[in-house]
Amino acid sequence: MLRLFGGLLYGLVVVLCTTSLGAEFINGFSPGLVQQQNLYYGLITFFLFMGAWECVRMMKFDPKGWEKWVVFPLILFVFYQLFSKRYFNHGFYFNFNLSEILAIVLIIIAVVTLFRFPKELYYDSGKLIFTVIYTALPFGFALGLPKFSTIEHTFTLEVFFLFVLIWSSDSFAYFTGKFLGKHKMAPKISPKKTWEGFAGGVFFTIILGYFIELNYPDLRGNYIIVGFLVSVFGPLGDLVESQLKRTFGVKDSGNVIPGHGGILDRLDSFIICVPVVYLYFILEKLI
Repeated sequence: MLRLFGGLLYGLVVVLCTTSLGAEFINGFSPGLVQQQNLYYGLITFFLFMGAWECVRMMKFDPKGWEKWVVFPLILFVFYQLFSKRYFNHGFYFNFNLSEILAIVLIIIAVVTLFRFPKELYYDSGKLIFTVIYTALPFGFALGLPKFSTIEHTFTLEVFFLFVLIWSSDSFAYFTGKFLGKHKMAPKISPKKTWEGFAGGVFFTIILGYFIELNYPDLRGNYIIVGFLVSVFGPLGDLVESQLKRTFGVKDSGNVIPGHGGILDRLDSFIICVPVVYLYFILEKLI
């Protein structure tokens, strides 16, 4: 019951902050009080700082070291100065900025370091760099995914359907793996993941992406492709967080969501999928 309640509460918050329902509900009590993009901005900012806090706790910074005290100011600077001011209204034409290229490269380097050179993260300087990259950059990219207009009061559903596809991929991979799974994907990192489950997640998530594309053609990109990207990179995000917890001997990243663990436990796939989808939205302009 606790897990069911936590899941419903988490899902409700995501729906209210990534669709127009949140602003409509609040403005029903006090007209014009909030705009939807403000709720979304607040949600992503909350995810960012809770995720960073969980990272600091998991990685066990030296309480006497200086790194622990500069994590949050540095994250705030990177998130606000480099992303929220610049990309919240991104037009997604084919034009890379240096900070975008650097951010994507840094995320790749951080993931490779976690899997191939985990001992580098035993030093507080390595923990500091990884925490900033793993939280501030993906959530910064997330700000640019939806389209909105303060004049027309519009807010599009790219992030809402990204969550839907991630939940779909996780669910279909779980059930397919439970009934058909035989070949382990990464037994040392995540023993329950199977290649059969992965294939089921890809197949059914692409189908769901097709129906989203059919009914919401005005969304950025093609959601059949987005569904494929989510079903492929979502499990990678799960493995990244599992490897992080395994490296530091932690079971859950936190307990903020009753019965589900921490923010990073729920958003591990989202953290990796967002930069991938952001990059796709830029590259698809070539077509």
